[in-house]
Amino acid sequence: MPNIFKFLYQLYIALFYIFFVANTYAYENDVNASSCEERQQFTFSWQFNTHCDMVPRGGTTHGTKISLDPSPHQGWLDLKEKGLSKFEKDRRAILAMSGPYRTSFDFIEIVGYIPSFRPDKPYQSWGTEYVYVVEDQDDFISLQHIMVMYVKTNDKISEPIVMKHWRQDWQYEKQEILSYIGNNTWKKVSLSKEEINGNWSQAVYQVEDSPRYESFGRWEHNSDFSTWLSAKTWRPLPRREYSVRDDYQILDGFNRHTIVPSGWVHEQENYKLVLNSNDKFKQKKSYLSKELGLNRYERIVEHDFTPGHRYWEKTNSYWRDVRIIWSELIHKKSVLVMEKLVDGQPLFINLFDYAEKLQIQPYDSEKGKIFIRKTLTDYIKIHAS
Repeated sequence: MPNIFKFLYQLYIALFYIFFVANTYAYENDVNASSCEERQQFTFSWQFNTHCDMVPRGGTTHGTKISLDPSPHQGWLDLKEKGLSKFEKDRRAILAMSGPYRTSFDFIEIVGYIPSFRPDKPYQSWGTEYVYVVEDQDDFISLQHIMVMYVKTNDKISEPIVMKHWRQDWQYEKQEILSYIGNNTWKKVSLSKEEINGNWSQAVYQVEDSPRYESFGRWEHNSDFSTWLSAKTWRPLPRREYSVRDDYQILDGFNRHTIVPSGWVHEQENYKLVLNSNDKFKQKKSYLSKELGLNRYERIVEHDFTPGHRYWEKTNSYWRDVRIIWSELIHKKSVLVMEKLVDGQPLFINLFDYAEKLQIQPYDSEKGKIFIRKTLTDYIKIHAS
């Protein structure tokens, strides 16, 4: 593996463990009462279990001081303008998710469905990220999340950590969605007129712009908040789980996005589903447990997102080509099957490496598309129809 690949791989994996998955340090020290007290506990975290059993896993780092925006943000004010049509309110609710945020991620299993069930540790992590409006074409809106984080250790502040995060695409009355069906496989599904009418689809993509899940739902607008609830949706294991859990294969659940004056909230109601190797439901114990997730996006001020703006300015044309070619490849197939590794490497390493080079050299779209197409097709299984 070339040195740059090793560096990017090690950097990303380090960040991955710091911010998104179970931290070994936390596990090794959770038997110590003092370390337990340092971690916030959940209100309904199985109170009859021992104290340290419910200490949240996840990121254990601390960031710099954050200042919350004391006023209702502009996206909220735009949404509250009088005389808007229902369609325009929907659009403005989606656009209101853009901007600078402190993010918090909380998940906890609340119900077990098998006799031997034992709840896993809750999960907590955090971040600071900027959500960019990538496209706004009336009935289609694309939002890209870029993390810009500063970690504080022993009174020292790290250099800015910039990382392309997830993307969400919203489309009005979309006739076909790409549905996850298990085993790293996605299938196109046509929606009925009833499912389409007045609804917005939300497609979520991973850091390398590969598909993750897609669903549809209707926005509802109240005087104090606007909210969108998805249909029940299958999703692959999230990054916070797939390196530490192998006892289930699917998240089957609902997503709700709610816009409020201080930002927005992403709520999840997830059922953990067990499949066998042939993607058939097991006759017994098909559902393992249920978890709730709460991700808060709070508007902040005076946080230096300049490194993220600079990264996006230099790479947005490249990532646009990545999105275009992904779209072309998905359009050609009714079923998309992805390889997790090619030559021992995940897809993001190749794409992130190319983006990193653009920090010091201009992007050539013609050459970039050749690289992107070859790279993506290497990760799509040949037998996919």
